[in-house]
Amino acid sequence: MHVLRRMPDVELGALLTTINESVQRVAMHAVRVELLEAQADALGLPLWQVPIPSPCPNDVYERAMAQAVARAVDEGFTRVAFGDLFLEDVRRYREEKLEGTGLTPLFPLFGADTSALAREMVASGLGARLTCVNPKVLDGAFVGREFDARLLDELPASIDPCGERGEFHTFAYRGPMFRRPIPVETGVIVERDGYFFADLLPASQVAT
Repeated sequence: MHVLRRMPDVELGALLTTINESVQRVAMHAVRVELLEAQADALGLPLWQVPIPSPCPNDVYERAMAQAVARAVDEGFTRVAFGDLFLEDVRRYREEKLEGTGLTPLFPLFGADTSALAREMVASGLGARLTCVNPKVLDGAFVGREFDARLLDELPASIDPCGERGEFHTFAYRGPMFRRPIPVETGVIVERDGYFFADLLPASQVAT
């Protein structure tokens, strides 16, 4: 988001996110919709939620996304941006699915050095917390922790510092992209479906 806002030929119009419709949380990240809406408000952008079931067969996901793409084209959008960093197969999949739709995919961070990028984000004032950890590759004790310099120092060398291979997922609550921070606190930590999740909650009050 921060990078896109610095691109002179890009005008941001909306945010697009898939939602687990049964529990009202961001798919895979398990962040509450309430916090997702707070992010959108702090970014000053409308939020488009794409409801999907859990588990979600790929054909169901693709139909839901195709409807969102058709809506975007109908409303005059010409491009859609993704935060992908280096997974070529993911990028090809997005490009293939968008071909001929009227939406051109953008990958403003693709090819970035993720070690340098992670440090740059932290140095810029990013505040984020790990909401989901894959214990098959990363110790579950990392879930709920702050995404900060100390965490980056302690990550095993096999783990991408930006979690690009799905090692972990985060919720950003502060940074140069936001008009104001989103106060959050960490609730219960659970193990479910082979992952560790930290339930983030809106903080009881804003620190002053």
